[in-house]
Amino acid sequence: MNLLEERIKRDGKVLSENVLKVDSFLNHQIDPALMLEIGKEFAERFAKEGITKIVTIESSGIAPAVMAGYYLNVPVVFARKRKSLTLNEDLLTSSVHSFTKNETNEISISKKYITEMDRVVIIDDFLANGQAARGLVEIVQQTGAEIAGIGIVIEKSFQPGAEELKELGFRVESLARIASLKNGEVTFINEKVEELI
Repeated sequence: MNLLEERIKRDGKVLSENVLKVDSFLNHQIDPALMLEIGKEFAERFAKEGITKIVTIESSGIAPAVMAGYYLNVPVVFARKRKSLTLNEDLLTSSVHSFTKNETNEISISKKYITEMDRVVIIDDFLANGQAARGLVEIVQQTGAEIAGIGIVIEKSFQPGAEELKELGFRVESLARIASLKNGEVTFINEKVEELI
């Protein structure tokens, strides 16, 4: 998705060979116009899948998931990372380790919002080692719902998450695929291919 790649190049900050900061438009301050385009792209990619629910994780997955839900005309359910007084019974849970925060959280979703009748797409902001996506997969599988695929805004393709999810049989649709963050520069997969030609 060229619009997203251009925005990453312009406003993303490479903090190390493994960490990209995009808090000016995706996961602290949110650009609604960009999120609309991201939601539309996910909706187009999963349009023929009969999606009935979108599942994401708080907080950075919510904006792209809501926009995709808007275009697909389906509800969005997000997993909470913290316990809540109002979310306290019939919970589906999984443990997720965050690469960027270096912490493990137990995530939860109420059983009443996903059933075995649902066909789900999982959407998240980043895919690195795949922990968040696998945690969401685990929760959805506990319900008996079918997973149609996983939509990722930014995939760090040099880390194993995407390949491992594909090996498990999941369709992974990533809008921006980063090949490298070396030397303080973002290189996308399509640019890497062009260099080889």
